[in-house]
Amino acid sequence: MTDTLFSPGRLGAIEISNRLVMAPLTRNRAPARVPTDLMVEYYRQRASAGLIVTEGTQISPVAQGYAWTPGIYSDEQIAGWRRITEAVHAEGGKIVPQLWHVGRVSHPTIIDGATPLAPSALSAAAKTFDGTGFVETALPRAMTEEDIAQTLADYAHAAACAKEAGFDGVEIHGANGYLIDQFLRDTSNQRTDGYGGSIANRVRFLTEVVDAVTGVWGPGRVGIRISPFSNANNVGLDSDTPALFSAVIAALNARDLAFVHMVEGQTGGPRDWPAGALEALREQIAAPYVANNGYSREMALETVATGKATAVAFGRAFIANPDLPVRLERDAPLNPLRAKLLYGGGAEGYTDYPFL
Repeated sequence: MTDTLFSPGRLGAIEISNRLVMAPLTRNRAPARVPTDLMVEYYRQRASAGLIVTEGTQISPVAQGYAWTPGIYSDEQIAGWRRITEAVHAEGGKIVPQLWHVGRVSHPTIIDGATPLAPSALSAAAKTFDGTGFVETALPRAMTEEDIAQTLADYAHAAACAKEAGFDGVEIHGANGYLIDQFLRDTSNQRTDGYGGSIANRVRFLTEVVDAVTGVWGPGRVGIRISPFSNANNVGLDSDTPALFSAVIAALNARDLAFVHMVEGQTGGPRDWPAGALEALREQIAAPYVANNGYSREMALETVATGKATAVAFGRAFIANPDLPVRLERDAPLNPLRAKLLYGGGAEGYTDYPFL
């Protein structure tokens, strides 16, 4: 029988009720870095997704890049997330956190006065939100090998916290110009040690993170998000993106992952990669594939039916439509997004979108 967007399936060891994934969506509703009652309701409302990937969730205090985002490294955070996972599971849903380290996309005012960490001391030349306004990201400090070892330990600790909080697995954020992506690209990684230079060396940090997290979760419960052709946060396109991400995918194929979640487009810039390059990378992926590229209903239906992807991720449509799977199955109208209410604030523009 042909799979459809609405049929059950599997992402590794995670059984899903349909092929609609709620993409990770930063909403800045955790002023104390701890999940709130409002977040419990927000995720509970969207539990009809086949899989929810939570907003980016920092693995340590120094991993944070934006004000009011939640973490997953303290007992208080574990307890907050447990209330969310219990609410989603009570509605029959599945949920994984996105484990996040922003690297250089931060500022000391956000990370308790610390200097942001990065593979090399190169500025992101971007802006971030510190709770009062937008500020220039700070010049980071190049990570020592001791910093790298500590960060790997932080990933493992966050993965263990996610397990304790009752999640169904985890997604590692390896995309959008954040720390793992910064290690991958020769635009942001100018190291001369075993973590820089050759493609193999630059892929090393990603594989060590994956191994640290799968060491906690075991096979089939760890996914990863990548964005080969995105210049998000001014990370820059690698000098040989197809070769780099072929090596990334080969390394991921050697590991028993739940899924690979790929941002198929360019974030905030022109589509200037070689014709067919993205498709060539997608065809190399062995794990269940989650597609992400502003898909319409028709595109998503075709992509799953033809086997090009196991599932399709929707972002802003899930913000405005907590019952998105039902609306798409019935081809019902979608609520419009209130973009001015995306970041920060309270229930308005967060938990007050109507169901059918």
